[in-house]
Amino acid sequence: MSKLLKLDWILMISVVLLLSIGLLALYSISYEGSVFSGSYLAKQIISLIIGLSAMLFLSFFDYRVFNSWSTRLYFIALILLIAVIIFGVNVRGTTGWLGFLSLRMQPVEISKLILIIFLASFLSKKKTQLSILVRIISSIVLVFLPVSLILKQPDFGSASIIVGIWTVLLSYSGLNKKNFLILIAVLSLSAFSSWLFLENYQKERIVNFVSPGRDPKGSGYNVIQSVVAVGSGKLVGKGLGHGSQSQLNFLPEKHTDFIFAVIAEELGFLGVAAIFILFGVIFWRIKEAARLARDNFGYLLTIGIMAMIFFHLLINVGMNTGVMPVAGVPLPFLSYGGSFLVTTLLAIGLIQSIYIRRIKT
Repeated sequence: MSKLLKLDWILMISVVLLLSIGLLALYSISYEGSVFSGSYLAKQIISLIIGLSAMLFLSFFDYRVFNSWSTRLYFIALILLIAVIIFGVNVRGTTGWLGFLSLRMQPVEISKLILIIFLASFLSKKKTQLSILVRIISSIVLVFLPVSLILKQPDFGSASIIVGIWTVLLSYSGLNKKNFLILIAVLSLSAFSSWLFLENYQKERIVNFVSPGRDPKGSGYNVIQSVVAVGSGKLVGKGLGHGSQSQLNFLPEKHTDFIFAVIAEELGFLGVAAIFILFGVIFWRIKEAARLARDNFGYLLTIGIMAMIFFHLLINVGMNTGVMPVAGVPLPFLSYGGSFLVTTLLAIGLIQSIYIRRIKT
């Protein structure tokens, strides 16, 4: 009981409230006509139980152990990403799942957390040993390997998030303003040149982002329906189970990529505001854990996890509202998906572990 009292309960309650909203949204869209089809909901509840159990376990586990395990974890991530390319199950054009019997997992999700652990360890250890230029070049090579494997799937959204996490961690590890601006310039140039290596459907998504009306029944359909759903919710929404876009199946991938549109349509501006407030509280508590971290590894670990959650939130809400290209990125704590849900809760467990072992003030 004394250990439970040491947890950051503000963070815990905020996460649980978001999880509850996600379950309500999945419950709402589980009705097909008058028939309840709760397979997504049932699977999400199972993943939630596993994730919460793993989160509590990690909360009381000393996070500093991962500092010495980071290199081994990095190679495990590479093996998983190679395995999914060779043995992976193809779903909607992406070979991102490893299947065993009826079970499936997305190695890219746990790889994001592993890379945060590895980069936090690498950058904290090398801060006093290597110059900033050597650290940048070394980390580019180390990040390029998993990112290139993820692009092979292809999963441009996850690759972009990992590059974003790396940029944030590097900037918080002692990068001065001049070097940071140079880094941003290089990344911008790389982003523009990456157009040459994108798959046709990924190019379509970007073109559709600029002009979704050019193909309203094809590549622009998802964005148009999502924007209609978000706008139709108005102040208080249409009520759970009464969203026309989601209930009549106009909205695609409503349980994963476009769960935000479902919530906006059925709970309205007030429901969306509640979600943003809860995410704001989560970011505040993670930032507080970073401020009180006992060591640089713990500090960078919290920064990396906050970046992961933030970029997922930014991209998902952006593509639901038509201000960013559709990238197949789930919304933390709300979207359906066992691998991502468990990984995100593991990340919260690490934050709790750092908070429990914080410097007393």
